[in-house]
Amino acid sequence: MEQDIQSARTALLSEFDALDDKQRILKSVHLRALFDGIREVEPKQRGAYGKSVNALKQEVQTWIDDAQLANHTAQLAAIDVTAPWGVNTPVGSRPQLLSGVSGSQHPLTAEIDRICDIYQRMGFIVEESREIDDDYHMFTSLNFPADHPARDDYDTFMTDDGFVAPAHTSTMQNRLIRQYKNNLEAGQPIAVVIPDRVFRNEDLDATHEHTFYQIEGVYIDKGVTVGNLIATLSAFMDEYFGQKLETKLQPFYFPFTEPSFEFAIERPDALRKNDSEEQKWLELLGCGMIHPNVLREAGVDPEIYTGFAWGNGIDRMVMMRHGIEDVRHFQSANLAFLRQFK
Repeated sequence: MEQDIQSARTALLSEFDALDDKQRILKSVHLRALFDGIREVEPKQRGAYGKSVNALKQEVQTWIDDAQLANHTAQLAAIDVTAPWGVNTPVGSRPQLLSGVSGSQHPLTAEIDRICDIYQRMGFIVEESREIDDDYHMFTSLNFPADHPARDDYDTFMTDDGFVAPAHTSTMQNRLIRQYKNNLEAGQPIAVVIPDRVFRNEDLDATHEHTFYQIEGVYIDKGVTVGNLIATLSAFMDEYFGQKLETKLQPFYFPFTEPSFEFAIERPDALRKNDSEEQKWLELLGCGMIHPNVLREAGVDPEIYTGFAWGNGIDRMVMMRHGIEDVRHFQSANLAFLRQFK
């Protein structure tokens, strides 16, 4: 296994040197193959192997950081400090160099990376969603009735020519089940998470935004049950919050799952404030067993395979971790807010 990692490292280094956009190395097939291979390793060796793969990913990130720093330093060296400003340029509008030579990730981007890293270590593949889609993938493929209120433009943004700004990353379910259904025939599960931006026609306030981020998860195999759903989400939450948390499900309704649930966790230690039993629980996401109609629409026989899916907002997770009181800060481009996360 270590030989595979070293071979991948050599290939990544060669690929990195040839790239103009160094960030693209994080999407290299060599790196993805290592993460995809985690679930094929024997259980006793999986932890050590996953740790080594993650260490390589962190090393690759240092290559990127070092290259960006060198490029920035070269740009600064090329500035002609004697060049005059335009005579009509107001003093207040002249560009100012920020202190330091490196920037930082937006808190949402950093959180998406962290969440995806946890799911990758659990054996999930990460795929991107779309920011414009069609009625079929947004509604029909997900078992939405023709008269469902979500199809009305007062709830969902739609273009004049019939396209949709996705209100959830579930728009990718049909595509990705079709893309990976050969896994099922090979005796392997479909295990995918999809983080991306979504859009809803909301009245803006401290807890509601028209543009935010969501992550969708899909798992399909033979004999999958609600117990697998609970175990997967509980394992993620324990890792994410760094402590063992109680969880609970309560019945709900979604067109694309049956049965459907709301998934709640007990408040992590950092968020507790002498809570009553009623205040103890945080409802975090919607989930359920994938509806047989959704499986059938994607070409999977629901008599043979079952699966579960879930989706939750990423912005809210960031707010909880960092004590942010207003979701509108994320889209504000307020530097005073963003500099807190350097």
